[in-house]
Amino acid sequence: MIAIMVHGGAGHPVTESDGCLVAAQCGWQQLASGGDALTAIVNAIVVLENDGRYNAGRGSLLRMDGRTIEMDAGIMDSRGALGAVAAIRDVANPVLVAHAVADTPHWMLAGRGAYECARAMGLAVAFEASDKAHEAHRQTMSEIAQGDEGGEVSERFKTFWNFDTPWQEAIDHHGTGTVGAVALDSDGHFAAGASTGGSMPALMGRVGDTPILGCGYFAGSEGAIAVTGIGEHIVPRMLARTVYGWLQSGMPLQQALNCGVDLLPPDSDIGLIGVSRQEMAFACRPTMPTSGIQDGEIR
Repeated sequence: MIAIMVHGGAGHPVTESDGCLVAAQCGWQQLASGGDALTAIVNAIVVLENDGRYNAGRGSLLRMDGRTIEMDAGIMDSRGALGAVAAIRDVANPVLVAHAVADTPHWMLAGRGAYECARAMGLAVAFEASDKAHEAHRQTMSEIAQGDEGGEVSERFKTFWNFDTPWQEAIDHHGTGTVGAVALDSDGHFAAGASTGGSMPALMGRVGDTPILGCGYFAGSEGAIAVTGIGEHIVPRMLARTVYGWLQSGMPLQQALNCGVDLLPPDSDIGLIGVSRQEMAFACRPTMPTSGIQDGEIR
């Protein structure tokens, strides 16, 4: 079996699955020609980062100051490749930088160091935030200003505010998601990866689950898992590695993914995709755009 599956983020509408199909087809071309799983998932995630509808790459959310975009990405395969970037700016395709980091002596680069690595490789590409990102920012800041997000939450963000733009100016002038992919190639190797523009509201420098090994993604000899949702809920549970552990112990993939969803609070958006040697599957709450191709058949 060879297979690839991608997702467009927990909570996103299933109508956005068309972009996931384009991404899956791009990755599938790599697999069908005998290529490796890692390159396939990287190629697929690049398509999603370029789409603009998903919270990754060119579609990334703005941070609370209405100016800053910070992105995370991570990749891994069952042969030992591992690379990640955190809080990187001015890069349209963070997953390409994460892939490049896997060839360095390190597994993760963050902030300015990650950007300089991207610049050295010709991957530094500044871009404007999308209209969708601006609207999401305006709505979130408006809710915070009106207290809809809860007084305690608003006060905490105000207390720890760490942007150059003053708190009140951000409130006056500006009113969740991840993409990921998993694959199995013809040589029996697995790969998993994820990319995100972060979450709102979030302080500058916030890093979620997406670039963290075992939290947002994991690949081993028995399969690959990618996760999307609220990082602050996912990281304490090391969700990707936990689900992989169930798969490793003999639990069927679909059951393991369902159990992963059940680990999180019932009001938390969550999604998982996975591939094993027998199947590929997904589980989510409430919705998540997905698409996959297994042995040439679109799923």
